[in-house]
Amino acid sequence: MANIDELYPQSCPFCSIATAYPAAAASTTDLTSAIPKDGDGDAEKVQPACFLVLSAPDVMAFLDILPMTRGHLLVTVRKHKEKIADVDSKEGQDIGKLLYVKFHSLLLTSLIGFWLPILARAVTKVTGVNDYNLVQNNGARAAQVVPHVHFHIIPRPSDVPQLQNKSWTMFGRGQREELDDDEAKVLAAELRAQIRKEVQYLDEDRKSKL
Repeated sequence: MANIDELYPQSCPFCSIATAYPAAAASTTDLTSAIPKDGDGDAEKVQPACFLVLSAPDVMAFLDILPMTRGHLLVTVRKHKEKIADVDSKEGQDIGKLLYVKFHSLLLTSLIGFWLPILARAVTKVTGVNDYNLVQNNGARAAQVVPHVHFHIIPRPSDVPQLQNKSWTMFGRGQREELDDDEAKVLAAELRAQIRKEVQYLDEDRKSKL
């Protein structure tokens, strides 16, 4: 199995991904514009390949290149911020304005308040796995490998033991295998389609309440 440092040799791979896949023009009327269409996000623009499922002005999501389970998704901010405490209030407020939602000043609140639930629902529906870990690490001693704020959504299928009075090694090297590009292409397309549905559901619900 490849080492994460071998797969991501550059100083900040997530900044490279943000540059290679710029967000579409921000829209306050059509949030589906943040979801790449099949064929728009060429996975080979960066190495290793990136299978993008969300490309919002301030937030991106893509498949983990060393997934613990099928559907393991990374959700990251576009601007380079090493730890969640480095994110300033203006960034959180700007995201809040875009999404019609009144958030507190932290970007963490904005992510949890909008995109993370949508992405988590999409992952569970596409994988058929209802249990999952939501993980965000800050610093090397806290298991942060890429020094750029990001969240993990990790499905826990039935063949992964339940946590019962014992810890689960969240980032054990032996539990992770390199992403298969052909499988990832299909999975990313399924996730994009489901995320689009989730956003449309929310938009229909919002309109019904106006």
